[in-house]
Amino acid sequence: MDSAELIEQCDRFAALADRRLALPTANPAAESRARQLHDHLNGFVRPRLADIDAPLLVLLLGPTGAGKSSLLNTIAGAEVSKAGVLRPTTTDAVLYASKSDTDRIFASGRLAAVAKERVRLPAAHASADGVAVIDAPDIDSVERDNRELADVLVEICDLCVFVTTATRYADLVPWEVLRRVRERGLPLVVVLNRLPTDEQDRAAVLADARRLLGETEAPNPLQPVELIAIDEGDVDPRVSGLAREKARPLLERMARLAAQADERRAVATRALAGALKGLAPLAHSIADDLEHEAIEGDALRRIAATTYAEELAALARAMQGGLILREEVLRRWNDFVGADQVARFISSGIGRLRAILITAFRRTAAAPVTVVEAEMTSTLEALALRHATEAARRTAMVWSERSQAAALLARNPNLWSASEGFGPAIREGLGAWMRAIVEDVRSHAGRKRAVAQIAALGVNVVAVAVMLGVFAYTAGLTGAEVGIAAGTAYLNQKLLEAIFGEGAMAELIAKARAGLLALVTSLFEKERARFDALVPAPGSMRELAAELRAAVEGMAP
Repeated sequence: MDSAELIEQCDRFAALADRRLALPTANPAAESRARQLHDHLNGFVRPRLADIDAPLLVLLLGPTGAGKSSLLNTIAGAEVSKAGVLRPTTTDAVLYASKSDTDRIFASGRLAAVAKERVRLPAAHASADGVAVIDAPDIDSVERDNRELADVLVEICDLCVFVTTATRYADLVPWEVLRRVRERGLPLVVVLNRLPTDEQDRAAVLADARRLLGETEAPNPLQPVELIAIDEGDVDPRVSGLAREKARPLLERMARLAAQADERRAVATRALAGALKGLAPLAHSIADDLEHEAIEGDALRRIAATTYAEELAALARAMQGGLILREEVLRRWNDFVGADQVARFISSGIGRLRAILITAFRRTAAAPVTVVEAEMTSTLEALALRHATEAARRTAMVWSERSQAAALLARNPNLWSASEGFGPAIREGLGAWMRAIVEDVRSHAGRKRAVAQIAALGVNVVAVAVMLGVFAYTAGLTGAEVGIAAGTAYLNQKLLEAIFGEGAMAELIAKARAGLLALVTSLFEKERARFDALVPAPGSMRELAAELRAAVEGMAP
């Protein structure tokens, strides 16, 4: 695979990783996997592609006491990393490179994910450019920070030299890390140290090690494993290292890499190809996460949609269950209209009422339009706020029973009640609704030749009558309020019928009722959207999952 193909695949993966990381998630494991993909691409692959001729990073990796530091001393020909009986001996990463390579590595950002204080530089520098060696902390260290540093170094190096011993080669933890090295598609050399001198025992250990290496074969066949065997006692005490003769295959390979830029570029390209191909399991896991979260998102959205729909329906029933105004306000309106006088004319027929409509009202009292409108606004606001708060509470209660949704609620405690903006929004909306009714009354007056009656009564008075007509039923009222509310509803209906005619009256009231329902529906949808906003659109998550899988399947072999 050439660098152009690698760049194209990397850019595609990086864009998908950025999109995944931008999606909110309450699943820590899923977020960790998304972060790992993003960081690996941006922390290693992209910087390495941008500088393919940068020094190779060779990582010495292995369990406690395997001889990594001794091998580094052998490579350096001097004691540059402390080796001894203290475990773990290496607690930080030791970077052995030439001065120019050291500067270039730090300048490139390839070690950006590693704290500077965790990278130790030996006093002696390498004599040749092109190859840098990092002695990693023990991968089975009791110190979590040491293990995490070793994991990071696995992601950013070009070649891994896995050092183990005849007694430690089958340990679980090191081989789990080694499996990650193989999944990552990293070129790998295994140094099996301290083999028994007995030929039969030595052969048995080597055969078993090769068997285990075969079981950890990654899907990428481009990265064969090299095995270097070093016998017990093959040491060089002058440098606190391994015998150079036994480590010669590795030393010669590193010398070739240092001397030949083309071979270094080939190793780096293989490492990058392996790094991309090694992302396949992680990418599939992230796609699985997305699909699971899409299912969970569907469920959470259904919960919110159902709860808000139920509370909206309950609000609509309450608004249609009566005039919802206090008896005192209804009496003031009836006094202004002259209910007793108008009722007598109603018994004579609509025609008789229409003829005397202009004089039917008691003109001595001011029309309580403002009082009725204020009462209606405050009552409807309180009613809508109660149901919106109950919808939020019920939705949050059910969400809190699901672990991932509970984490979202913990970060957004305001979701347990209606939003702060709901009250002002319903007041503003009711004001606009009432103004629209006034305009509808004016429009119908011109169409039905009721200009004189409306002019005499006042357009705002007739508009209030229409508003009261929206709440024409008496269900839910008790005691004396039943008579007052029912009488007011009947009176308003007859007055409007006398002014506009039965058909136009029904049209006005129906339009006003639909407008009020549209208002509260819109506000409830905005309230519910607070919950929906915490859950990415399921369609987008499924689409991203499919694109991740396609990116894996479309990678060049």
